[in-house]
Amino acid sequence: MYTPNQACDRAHEIVARAMAAGADAADAVFAADTALDVSVRLGALEDVGRSESAELGLRVFVGRRNASVSTSDLSAASIDTLVERAIAMAREAPEDEWAGLAPADRLLHGKPPHLDLDDGADVSPDTLKARALAAEDAARAVPGVSNSEGGSASVAQSVMALATSHGFVGGHSVSSHGVSASVLAGSGNDMQRDYAYHSARHLSRLEDAGIVGARAGARAVARLSPGRIESGPLPVVFDPRVGSSLLGHLIGAIAGQSITRKTSFLLDALGSRVFGAGVSVLDDPHRPHGLRSRPFDGEGLPVSPVCIIDDGMLETWLLDSGSARQLGLEPTGHAARGVGGGPGVSPSNLHMAAGHMPPETLIGGIKRGVYITELIGMGVNGVTGDYSRGAAGFLIEDGELTRPVAEFTIAGNLKDMFLALTPANDLDFRYGINVPTLLVEGMTVASG
Repeated sequence: MYTPNQACDRAHEIVARAMAAGADAADAVFAADTALDVSVRLGALEDVGRSESAELGLRVFVGRRNASVSTSDLSAASIDTLVERAIAMAREAPEDEWAGLAPADRLLHGKPPHLDLDDGADVSPDTLKARALAAEDAARAVPGVSNSEGGSASVAQSVMALATSHGFVGGHSVSSHGVSASVLAGSGNDMQRDYAYHSARHLSRLEDAGIVGARAGARAVARLSPGRIESGPLPVVFDPRVGSSLLGHLIGAIAGQSITRKTSFLLDALGSRVFGAGVSVLDDPHRPHGLRSRPFDGEGLPVSPVCIIDDGMLETWLLDSGSARQLGLEPTGHAARGVGGGPGVSPSNLHMAAGHMPPETLIGGIKRGVYITELIGMGVNGVTGDYSRGAAGFLIEDGELTRPVAEFTIAGNLKDMFLALTPANDLDFRYGINVPTLLVEGMTVASG
């Protein structure tokens, strides 16, 4: 496995070659990872998978023209060919007046923050097998569980480095540990599936496999014998597991390319009220052990915590340097970069701040509504904000979750949904995007 310093050397070397070969500017990404995954089913080992990969991506600029290439062949001859091909492609590419490296005076200089993202744990296949078995056993032990799709456990380590021709070189490594279980409950025509998983940067922070498995089993059993729900306007409560998707739609709407292309339902919303008073959405790339923490962005700019929604008001777009130039603004440190292609934008550890009301109180005030645990399909229009998705969950009657319901859709417009949203106080940092339980008043529920 490469160290961050070795990865930085790789990225810096290909940038130097590109400049020597005639590029006016260049940047490169080097990424390598190793992963081990063990899966079991019905108490028996089903699969052991191990993978190792290393890739190098190069972007070159010739005047206002640019091209990107990538390879997993890291031999000297392959790198020479890659550089030649990239420059030849750039010379034939159309001009892009907004493309270019990030502003040199904005680059991260000095030592990046230490975020403790790699615990260096070496986990054996036998240990992973035992963890996977523990998750599946706990799930199968739940009364009502009738079959299993399996349990799994994994460990991975990856390293990423970025180098630019105008002075940035940086890299970091991360570890990842995971455990999951997926089971079926019931029999015949009344069978339901559900799952649970947990992942963490440090093994010491990984949830106990038995707890994860028991949660999967309980979720599957709770879904048995779902009924139907009448159509009409109802309050809708989103479980945190699915409510995070609402923030995903927010990010898509405030990403730089959506604004420059005028394809966002929030196109004119900067500085205006988007959510109700008291609602805040924050992004924290420096969160220790965070699943999406990072010391710098995909263009080598420093990153810092930012309040995207403050007391309901939209405070910023998410901009890489290209979209920032086009809008006459400054990049926000949200550039995201893979091995192939140029940068886009992405948040890091995104979350909606907890509200002041326990979820029991939030639900307790609902005479009749629906609690959503699963969303199906992607009927969301990013230009208009129109929202319609299939769903399953539980009926809320007189402030209590009662019977499971399925085969219905929930619909509205994201502008209205955001303004009608109330967060509970049960925020828990489990995923890359985290929200508490969310109540959205006045959505349209339609039975299938």
